[in-house]
Amino acid sequence: MTTWVALFRGINVGGKNKLPMAALRSTLEAIGCQTVRTYIQSGNVVFTCESTSKAKLAQRIARVVDESFGFLPQVTLLTPDELRVAVTNNPFPDATAFPKTLHFFFLSGTPDDPDLATIADLATETERFELIGDVFYLHTPDGFGTSKLAKGVERKLGVATTARNHSTIEKIASLLDSE
Repeated sequence: MTTWVALFRGINVGGKNKLPMAALRSTLEAIGCQTVRTYIQSGNVVFTCESTSKAKLAQRIARVVDESFGFLPQVTLLTPDELRVAVTNNPFPDATAFPKTLHFFFLSGTPDDPDLATIADLATETERFELIGDVFYLHTPDGFGTSKLAKGVERKLGVATTARNHSTIEKIASLLDSE
């Protein structure tokens, strides 16, 4: 069995794409996932499954959610090692003292030609960012919700992303550690 972390994008936000976590757990169990655990309502799931193909499993999960709930979500799958490497590679360790200001954007793939100059132009004086592999790190000490950089980064990277703050990443890591 392979352990996976699934990060769903854009569910249970503003009354759209409603996906209760209990129903999601049952849906994943129905397609053969085991030891399914979720953290908060934004679609953070840790589970085991016989599938070892990240792309096929992500498509299968998205398809079953579409069939069951009427919308096709973006699902990013990570291995436990990929999550741990993302945490280890955090270029802003000082920001972990304020975990809701540090964000990990998990990319759907490596950007071919990320527009880092425009990304830098979007950043305020207090914001810091770095792209390391398939993770874009963003420290927003003045708030994520008001950050122009947070809103525009996906378009400038040229690949789909899903973001989680450091606090959420730590909770997901603790789910992995509790296996």
